[in-house]
Amino acid sequence: MIVYDKTLLDNVYIDEEANRLKKSGFISLEQYQSIGYQLPRLKSQKNIFIRIGFFILGCMLYSSICGMLSLFGLAIMDDAYLFFIYVFAIIGFGAKEFMSREMKYFGFGLDDAFILGAIATLLTAVGLSFEENYNTNYLAVIIVMAIVSTIAYLRYLNLSLALLACLGITASLAYITFEYLEIGKSILPFVILLFSGGSYFISKNKLQNLTAPYYANGLKLAKAFSLILFYLAGNYYVVRELNFSLSGEYYYNGVSPEIPFAIFFWAFTISVPALYLFFSLKNKDRMMLWIGFLALCFALFTIRMYHHVLPPEVALTIGGLVVFAFTYFSIKKTKYNETGITFKEDRFANPNSFANLQTLVVASQFGLKPEAKVDESPMKFGGGGFSGGGSGGEF
Repeated sequence: MIVYDKTLLDNVYIDEEANRLKKSGFISLEQYQSIGYQLPRLKSQKNIFIRIGFFILGCMLYSSICGMLSLFGLAIMDDAYLFFIYVFAIIGFGAKEFMSREMKYFGFGLDDAFILGAIATLLTAVGLSFEENYNTNYLAVIIVMAIVSTIAYLRYLNLSLALLACLGITASLAYITFEYLEIGKSILPFVILLFSGGSYFISKNKLQNLTAPYYANGLKLAKAFSLILFYLAGNYYVVRELNFSLSGEYYYNGVSPEIPFAIFFWAFTISVPALYLFFSLKNKDRMMLWIGFLALCFALFTIRMYHHVLPPEVALTIGGLVVFAFTYFSIKKTKYNETGITFKEDRFANPNSFANLQTLVVASQFGLKPEAKVDESPMKFGGGGFSGGGSGGEF
C-alpha cells in the first residue's frame, strides 16, 4: 500500500531517531553525521519554513498547470468545465504519485501541495456533480473526503491527510445522525461521545501493538483528535450553543435556552479535565497532559460564560494564586523523585534549553556583558632605585 521504498523509508525514521539522540546528548554531532552519510533516504524537508515555502511554490505550480489547461480546453469545449475539474484532480494525484515514486519526495512541500490540491479539486467536482437546484450535497462531499483522505494517508503517510480523514469520518457520522434520524438532534452528543471514545481506545491499542513505525504518527494524531473530540462533544457550552445554532430560533433570539440533561453535561465539563490530568500523570502521557490543561481552561471559560460569581480581575487573581500554590508544592514534592512523577529534566526535551533561557533572562535584566580584557603594554616598568625617580617609592 505504501508507495515509498521500504528501505529508504526505514532510513528516514532511523535518521529521525538519531537526530533525537544527538539533541539529547547521547551521541555527538560527528556520530550523527557519520550515520547520515551511511544512510540513503527519501528527500524530506525538516525545516518547517522551507517546507512552507516549497508548499506555496507547489500551489503556484499546480494552479498554473490547471490555469493553462483551462485556457486551452475551455476554448474548445465551453460546457465541459466539470470534466476539466476532474482532470485537474487526476493531474494532482498523478503528480504526487510521480514525486513519491520517482523523485523520492516525502514531506518535501511540493508533494504536499499537489495531493492537497488534488483532494480539494476532487471535492469541488463531487459537490458540483451531486448538487440539486444549486443545493450542494454535503454528505457526498464529506464521505468522499473521508474515503480519499484515508486511502491517501495509508499510501503517502502525510499527517495532513490523516487529519482530513479524521474530520471527514466525524463529519459524515454527525451529518447522518442529524439529518437522517428523527431524534438525531437529541442524541448527536452521545453518538459523538461513543464514537470518539471508541476511536481513542482503538488507536491506543493499535499504537501499542504497532510493529513498524510507518503509521505511528497518524495513530498519535487520531488519539489526540479523539481526546479533543470526546471533551468537546460533552462540554456544556458546545452542546448548548451548537444545539441553539441548529434550531430555527437562532436568527431571531440571541439567548440560547437551557438544554436537556444539563446536570450531566455540567458534570462532564468539570470532571473530564480532572480525569485527563490524573490519567496523563498516571500513564506518563504528555499529549493527554497538554489536552487536559486545555480542557481545564475551556471548562473555566464555560463556567464563566453562564455563572458570573466574581468580577474578572478578582477571579483571575485568585486563579493565579491557586495555580502558583499548586505549582510550587508540586515542584517541592516531585523535585527529587527518581521514578514516577518527577520534576527532573527530560533528556529528550533539550536539556540545555532551560539553562540557556536562564542565562538569557539574567543578561537581559541586568545588562551583563562579557568583560573586555585590556591588553598589557609590551613595555615593562621597573620600581626604580634612585632618589625620587622610581615608581616603587624607594630612595
